[in-house]
This record gives sequence, C-alpha cells and structure tokens, in this order.
Amino acid sequence: MKSHWLALSALAAALALAAPAAAQKNYGPGVTDTEIKIGQTMPYSGPASAYGTIGKAEAAYFAMINEQGGVNGRKINLVSLDDSYSPPKAVEQTRKLVEQEGVLFDFGPLGTPTNTAIQKYLNDRKVPQLFVATGATKWGDPEHFPWTIGWQPTYQTEGHIFAKYLLQERPNAKIAILYQNDDYGKDYVKGLKDGLGSKAANMIVTEATYETSDPTIDSQIIQLQASGADAFYNVTTPKFAAQAIRKTYDIGWKPLQLLNSVSASVSAVLQPAGVEKSIGVISLLYFKDPTDPQWHNDKGYLDWLAWMKKYYPDGNLEDGFNVYGYNVAQGLVQVLKQCGDQLTRENIMKQAASLNLQLPMLLPGVKVSTGPTQFFPIREMQLARFDGKIWQLFGKVIESE
Repeated sequence: MKSHWLALSALAAALALAAPAAAQKNYGPGVTDTEIKIGQTMPYSGPASAYGTIGKAEAAYFAMINEQGGVNGRKINLVSLDDSYSPPKAVEQTRKLVEQEGVLFDFGPLGTPTNTAIQKYLNDRKVPQLFVATGATKWGDPEHFPWTIGWQPTYQTEGHIFAKYLLQERPNAKIAILYQNDDYGKDYVKGLKDGLGSKAANMIVTEATYETSDPTIDSQIIQLQASGADAFYNVTTPKFAAQAIRKTYDIGWKPLQLLNSVSASVSAVLQPAGVEKSIGVISLLYFKDPTDPQWHNDKGYLDWLAWMKKYYPDGNLEDGFNVYGYNVAQGLVQVLKQCGDQLTRENIMKQAASLNLQLPMLLPGVKVSTGPTQFFPIREMQLARFDGKIWQLFGKVIESE
C-alpha cells in the first residue's frame, strides 16, 4: 500500500511540474500578453498607389478582430508604412519596422521589386516575410528563403493558363506583349512562353516594356499595333493597365486582350479606362468580384459587405483589392490562432506552412493550402471576360501544375 501511495505521489509531482511547462508562453519581438505588433510596407503613394487600399482593408479587418477581443486575447497592432513602390524606400521602411518598431514579422508587403529588395534582409535576420502581395515565383522557395511565403497564384501560373487558352481558342494568334521591366513583368512573360512551348517563337510577334517612372505607355501601344498582332498580353499594374486598354481602343486596335489578374479591378482599372473600352478583355480571378451580382445573396459576400460598411466605410465597394485585403487578413488571423501562446517567429512560419482553409470570399473550388515545402498558398484560378459591367466567369477552375 505504501509503494502505491509513493507511486501516486511521484505521478502527481511529475504532472505538477509538466503543467506549467506545457502552458508556458513563448514570445518573439513585438508580442506581449495583450498585443501582437506586426509591420508592412504599402504603396500609399507613387505609381502603384491603387494597391494602397489593400493595406487599409487589412487594418480595417484587424480593427474588427480587435473589437471582438483579438486573437487568443491579444490585439493586432499593424504598423503600415508607405514605400511609394520604391525598392530603396521599401528597404528603409522595412529596417525601421524591424529595428525600431520591433515587429514580430512583415505581413503582406506589396510589390515584386520592393519585396525583392527586402527579401535577403528579412531572411538573414529570420524575420517572416509573410503572405507577400505579389505572385512572383520566387516567393515559394523554402529551401533558399525559408522566411518568405507567398499568397496569391503565381504570375507564371497565370501565364500558363493564358497560354493554354490561346492554344485552344486562337492557335494561330499573333501575340504582342507589354510588360513592366522588372521581375514581376518578366515572370508573367516566362509563364506565357513556357506554356506556349515550341510555338512561342512563332506566335509572339513583338514585345515592349515600360518603366514605372514612365508617364504613359501610349508609344508602346502604337508600336505593338504596328506589328500586326491580333492578341495582346497586357502585363501591367493598374495605372498602366487603364492607359493600355484606353489607348488600344482609341487607336482602333481590336486584339484579343489578356489582362493580368493584378489589374482586374473594375473600379481601379476598367472604369478609369472606360468600361465601354474594356468590353471583351479577358483576365483570371480567384476571389469573388464584388461587382458580380451572382454573389450578392452569398453569405460570404454579405458578411464582407457588412464589414466594409462598418469598418472601412470610405473603401470602394466595387474594388476587388478590398476583397484581396479581407482574404489575406483572414489567412493571417488563422495563422495567429494556430500559434496559440507560441508566438515566435519560428512558429509563425511553421503555422503559415500548415494551412488548409476555405475562405468565404474565394471562388468556389479555390482554397488556401500550404505545407513545409509548399509555399504557394493559392493555386487555382478561373478565366473571366468583362462584358461592360462585370467579369463573366467561364470554363472551370484551373489548378496550376
């Protein structure tokens, strides 16, 4: 009987020691019992300022989460700084976030050139570069950059899908390409060429580039038209996308237009270009377009709409970038929930690479899924054609290979 009592006593003592260890909190920089401080850079000014609303939408989503009590009792403190879509300024602002603000991680920084400029700095310091707002393929390379993870479908994926569409529908097309002269533009072009395979050399008849500092791209459009092309692959950010669509129409050029998804916003691109001039443009979508009435009785859309009206009343209800910000903010909240009280930079990356989500404002059939070697969270898209009012989805949801 005595030995039994001693055994129980030893077990109780072991459990008493184990319980505090199991419940022990583990914090990285920027974390307390009441707050998680995170940072980001956004182009609130400059040539890509149309994307600035993404940062505002994310801040508005976190405001709702904080009002509801935060994540595991902690409020999210987002420090969002303007980088003007300038790589040197992005470096300066990111260093400020890490070295002065002491953020836990960099969340959703926007832009291929700007993220490229900060990637090595963040990885060298083991600071998560989480859910970057760019589809360049380099964001899914855990072997060489284990602290960087993407979010949206890759630009090369889009290029592959557009190539498949052309080969099926316009196998004799003569393609003209306009692209931004940086890694973002080149990634899109590589995707198209890889997708066209051996036919790329004959189908692509001309290419032109632009710099983000260019005031217009009118001369490039005239150059592309002169090639005799009857298909136009428009790889541009919103300001230049609107210019390209408008100029194409105004000079009487009527090619099949393929527009990259990062400029598929009705309010930020197609309306400034002129909706009548945008009819027939084809793009790719992976989240629900807020201008599409087919979603207006959908619970996901109604929840988004109620959130917009309460937490971001100045935001444009027709701007898909506000859906983008809402979606990626939801993804981050899930990561933080999975972290529990283990809010270290290492665990942030571990949980970001352990997702399996169905977000209500993604298109049906599109999901968020990651793994230790899968750093491309969203890999499905669907073709859509603009009819002068909304994007009309067609075909099936296509998953990247």
